[in-house]
Amino acid sequence: MVTKRIAHTVWEGKLLDGGGTVTFDSSGIGEAEVTWASRAQEPDGKTSPEELIAAAHSSCYSMALSNILTKAGTPPTTLHTQAEVGFQPGEGITGIHLSVRGEVPGVDATAFTTAAEDAKKNCPVSQALTGTTITLTATLD
Repeated sequence: MVTKRIAHTVWEGKLLDGGGTVTFDSSGIGEAEVTWASRAQEPDGKTSPEELIAAAHSSCYSMALSNILTKAGTPPTTLHTQAEVGFQPGEGITGIHLSVRGEVPGVDATAFTTAAEDAKKNCPVSQALTGTTITLTATLD
């Protein structure tokens, strides 16, 4: 069964001085303001498409890595994943860097790095972003 998630944005005004509101329809978790300035300069309490991609990627990646480790018989105690999405006005997304720190009993650093690379390659968000360079730093605590 295919699941679908829905969000929508209402934008008002021109690109540089306008603004919008992103609403998370499926979850009902609320709304977030988005502006060009929050995308190309400082966030100032507002979000950007790149931050939303970072949130999606870090959560999807964590789920994928947890699944890989669990299937190997070494479920993680904790995974802390950060996704950093680079954006250059006029160019677009310049790359994504994933950083993961994990506490995984029974796993050595080599096995953790192998699982982390597998998750980077196979998480659905990584696959959706295949036109973007994705790098990874994996650290076992």
